[in-house]
Order: sequence, then C-alpha cells, then structure tokens
Amino acid sequence: MAHLCKRLVSRSKQLYVVPSKLSLAAAYSSAHGAATKEDAAPSPPPELPPFHFSPSPYTGPSADEILQKRRRYMNPGIILYYKKHINLVQGKMQYLYDEKGKRYLDAFAGIVTVSCGHCHPEVVDAIIKQTRLLQHTTTIYLNEAVTEFAEALAQKLPGNLKVVYFVNSGGEANDMALMMARLYTGNYDVIALRNAYHGLSAATMGLNGQGIYKHGIPQGFGIHHAQNPNPYRGCYGSDASKYAADVTDLIETSTSGRLAGFFAETFQGVGGAVELAPGYLPLVYETVRKAGGVCIADEVQTAFGRLGSHYWGFETQGVIPDIVTMAKGLGNGLPVAAVVTTPEIASVLSHALHFNTFGGNPVCSAGGHAVLRVLEKEQRQQHCAEVGTYLLQRLHNLKDKHDIIGDVRGRGLMIGVELVRDRQTKEPARAETADLHEKLKDLGVLVGKGGMYGNVFRIKPPMCFNKEDADFLVEAMDYTMCKI
Repeated sequence: MAHLCKRLVSRSKQLYVVPSKLSLAAAYSSAHGAATKEDAAPSPPPELPPFHFSPSPYTGPSADEILQKRRRYMNPGIILYYKKHINLVQGKMQYLYDEKGKRYLDAFAGIVTVSCGHCHPEVVDAIIKQTRLLQHTTTIYLNEAVTEFAEALAQKLPGNLKVVYFVNSGGEANDMALMMARLYTGNYDVIALRNAYHGLSAATMGLNGQGIYKHGIPQGFGIHHAQNPNPYRGCYGSDASKYAADVTDLIETSTSGRLAGFFAETFQGVGGAVELAPGYLPLVYETVRKAGGVCIADEVQTAFGRLGSHYWGFETQGVIPDIVTMAKGLGNGLPVAAVVTTPEIASVLSHALHFNTFGGNPVCSAGGHAVLRVLEKEQRQQHCAEVGTYLLQRLHNLKDKHDIIGDVRGRGLMIGVELVRDRQTKEPARAETADLHEKLKDLGVLVGKGGMYGNVFRIKPPMCFNKEDADFLVEAMDYTMCKI
C-alpha cells in the first residue's frame, strides 16, 4: 500500500533527539548505510521524557464504573474519544495521569484550552485566594477582580478594541458577537466560511461550515458560507484573490448587498489547523466593510501567543477586526470567555438591559488575570515559536518517511498533520487516522482528531510543551505508522 512505512530500519535514540534538515530516510542512510527491513530488529516503543512528579493515589470509582454511570445519567450525544476509554484523574503542566498512575503527554490541551499548563501553581493560587474572599457576585455590583481583568485584557489588543464583555464559553462569545453585529449595522446577512466551527448554540450552529456539527432544526437564517481558503484542499490553492472574489459574489447574489458581518477563525481549529490563504483577510475585510458589515475574528483557539509568531491570529494577516471573540486558553480550563470590541459597537447593548450572571465571576476573573500574567512572565509566545518550529521540522522529516502523511501545517503550537491514502488524490485516511489515534493513546500520547473528514491530527498542547516532548511525540507517531 502507498501509505506503508518506507523501507527503513528503526533509528537510534540519538537520531530522534538531534534535529536535522535531512529527511528521516536520508538521515538514516547517511549514518548507517543501506539496510533492509528484514535485517532490522524490532524497535522498542518510545518512552516518555523524565518528569519529576508523583501523582496522588486514586481511590475513586474505576473507568468501567464511571462509564456505566455516564451512560445512565449523561447525554448520549456527548462523545468519547477512544474505544478503550481512559479515566483521567490528575494533571500537571503538559502531562495527565489515569486512575492507575499512567502518565500521558497531553498534546491536545483539553481541546486547546490549557494554556499555562495543568494546575499551574500561580493560576491555582490566584483561584484559591479569590475563592476564599468571594466566590460569586455579578456585574450589577462593583468588584475589583473583573475590572482588573478587563483592563489587562484590553491592553493586549490593538487599535480601538478596548471594551470587554465577559461570558462563559467560546460559543456564547460568538453568539453575542453575532447579535452585536446585527444590532450595530442594522443588517441581517452574515458570511462565514465552509469548514468553520464557531459553537453549538442555536445561533452559532448556523455559522458552522461542517455538517457533523449541525442538528436538523431551523438554524442559519441569513448566514451564507463562502469557499474555504484552504491552501491544501481548496479549489484555488493559496490564491487569496480568487477566494475573496467568492465573498463578493455571495454579497451580490445571495444578499441585498448589505451585510451585518463576516465571521472567520484565522486558523480553523476543529477544521484541522487550517491557516487561511495568505492575504485573504485584508481583501475580504475591505469588501465586507464596503457592504456595511463588521469583521469578527474568532480567536477562541488561536490567541495568547500560541501561534508563536503573533499574540493574536488575526495579526498573521495584518488586519484589525471590529469584534474579537476568545475563550479556552484565556482561563486555562476555567469557564471564561470574552467579546472585545470598540466603544461604538459596544454602545448598541446600552439601549436595553443586558447582563450575564456568571460573566465576570470573580474567581474566573482572578484565574484569567493570572493566566495573562503567567504567559507574559514565562514568555510563552517565544517558547511556542521555538518549540513549534522544531516540531514542525521534525514532522516534515516524518512526512518524508511516511506516505500516509499528506500535509504538515501550522504555526507555533497549533499544528495539523493530515493523513491521506494517496497524496495525488488526497483521499482522506479516515479509518487509518482513527486506528493510529488509538495506538498513540496506548503509547501515552493524547492528540486531537478533526478536519472535515476526521483525518487530521490536531497537535495543540499546553504552551509549556518542550522539545523533549516534541521528540517523544514524533517517535510515537513514527512507531505507530511503521506498524500500519
């Protein structure tokens, strides 16, 4: 089969640790000379890097007992990732532990949520301190925690993006942004992208550009989906101007010519770490604004330096949106999200009573503020740039060895590895991806799985993930791919 591991014996531990611009096959040949698959001894599975932490003994119910209760009392629509389920009971920085004390490298960060690291001590201390003082109040009263958090967050954004509205999740933030765009412009039609994901409320479900995230209910009124500017699978490759022309065509043919707004992730997260074609957003933002619309950047997965090159995803395209939504990494696991916009747009909510009971909760505010401090103090953006560059090079080398890898893409610690059955036809390797996903878990690696066809490994770990972790991740992928 085309995707089988090429004829190459297993390499020494040293080759995994030392980065190289050569392909893995060329690197092996240079170091050891030619060898046949039959000559090579079976390679041992890779081992996790040393980590000096002992998890607490677990005395709770077993994975099987939890699974039975879950099936009985929880919504069956909530998915489980693996055939052989794992019961995670403790976390520390970039690692997770199951009920038996087995350690896993978390290369998915709780769906791109854990930014500082699991149970980061400074974030935990801030949460505990605030919890002992005041666990809950709402924004109908004054409280220092929420205003200090809002100020710190607003200072991270460019231009006139200075008004912060706190909510509880990314989907809720996008729901709020959609309403604000329609209220401010007086228009109704909105353009989003195919392959996009923006949440699962009744409103945001309509923004989604993947059928798997749509229920058979009325949704999506006034929302139109433009062609996805995907450099790997898109019909125009990396030609931003042609994708932007489709937005113009949508406005002319499917709307009255007036828009409320344009929604886009700068890197599609659930869609498989797809970076929009270079230069796409400047062209589209100009068109949308001429049609009376505002531009909304969904930064739920891309913000806070994860991309390495920039703090915000929209900065990679040289634009400043009118509304920015964010969540996930903002709270390092706490349920906190935000909509940030200009004073002019924010003023539309002053015409009617509007508040959020838990938005700006003091505990979440204290924790979120600590996250911003930690990311800056520990220089995590620079760290993501360095480690991400290293990991991308290692993954490109792995692609040279394994034909099943069709594309390696991303920036910083937001990376996608797309698996295909044939590199020419780009037929998605959906079943193979599921199989490898399970085997990686058995080796101690937890990665995400997504993309339109479920054939993309989503590698988006906590931002404390290091080069030794990157080596282990690549070794584990190599080991499993050689056994397909």
